[in-house]
Amino acid sequence: MKKPFKVLATATILAMAAIPAAAFAQNAQTPLISNGNNEAIVNQVKVVPGTMGKITNFVNDNTGKFITVTGRSLAPTDQSEIILSITKDTKIVDARGNKVALQKIIDDQKVVKAFYNPNITKSLPARGTALTLVVQDRDFSAIKGTVSEVREDGSLFVKGTDLYGGHQDEIILHLDSKASILDQNHKAIEAGDIKKGMSIEAFYGPAVAMSLPAQSTTNYMVVNTEEIADLSPGTSGIITNINDKTGSITVIGNAMEQGGTNYLVLHVDQDTEIVDENGAALTADALKENAYIDALYGNVMAMSYPAQTHAKKIVVKASEAVKAEGTISTSERAAEGQVYLNVGSDDKTENDIILNITDKTVVLPALGGDSELKDGMKVVVYHSPIMTRSLPGITNAEVVIVSGDSGNAAAE
Repeated sequence: MKKPFKVLATATILAMAAIPAAAFAQNAQTPLISNGNNEAIVNQVKVVPGTMGKITNFVNDNTGKFITVTGRSLAPTDQSEIILSITKDTKIVDARGNKVALQKIIDDQKVVKAFYNPNITKSLPARGTALTLVVQDRDFSAIKGTVSEVREDGSLFVKGTDLYGGHQDEIILHLDSKASILDQNHKAIEAGDIKKGMSIEAFYGPAVAMSLPAQSTTNYMVVNTEEIADLSPGTSGIITNINDKTGSITVIGNAMEQGGTNYLVLHVDQDTEIVDENGAALTADALKENAYIDALYGNVMAMSYPAQTHAKKIVVKASEAVKAEGTISTSERAAEGQVYLNVGSDDKTENDIILNITDKTVVLPALGGDSELKDGMKVVVYHSPIMTRSLPGITNAEVVIVSGDSGNAAAE
């Protein structure tokens, strides 16, 4: 009779040396090995944490060489963004194992799988040491935003910010049949669990249809199923007038991302939720002229100018704009993108200001008039409380109301 014996197989994968093994370690199944008695022994495999994304920052100074990789984690416990130290031992290769210059990856904005030492800091983002960077053949883009619409065909209309460009973006995303859809805890969910108003981070491409809005296919997204944003239209602006008789306020500003108008009258009553920036409840007494607010309201508006509707929610901000009245005057001190305001339309100059006119500045022309700011126009201006100490002071114009010869009538 033969004596039973055991064979113990132990495999150790060193990701920094074996590139193909490291590249697929996140998806590998742990193998089972027989010991000869029909018993299974689990093969010990070392899993290396990794992040797949693009290099969004590069530092090379006397403290060392560091990259920031922004994208998605390869496993639920990995990082979606991490700062990695590049050392002499860091291997930088393509999917075939050929060496690649780090600068070329950065210049070409290539996608990489970055594998790193498990010993990372608890900071945000975490910091660690790069073991291997594997350049991917496939490119992608990413958007971080809100699901504005779930369409009948299952596609998602998403509005938000380009993860790598930082600019405002919107896109229709079609779900790949094998798309990974995860919730905020990185647990798999179904496409049917995605609802309008949920925040989402989705990776798509490389092909993007040049339509309006753009369209592409996504195979990986993380959806926050716990919070659903209020997608009511809204205005982020300034209270320019309060009418106690009608219980209304006039708001001028910029329409919010989900839609809205830049000039409207809002009716405030007991059904209007009024809070500060921390969500603490406020009374209607907190609504004051010059206050910065974010206002949400319904889709139904009175066909008037300005439009009128009921305020659903108003968030009152801590700071207030500064109001000034005067005449736009020609001055060599005002550079391109600026106008000189003769405050008070008088002969004094010590209180005059120079206004920066930006893409966020709302200009309301006189009825039937021109929105271009010209010499001699009488205006009511709401500007930032932050101003340079120069003479004249320079500040950003938030709202400019062209009032012609009627003073501040437009503001009323």
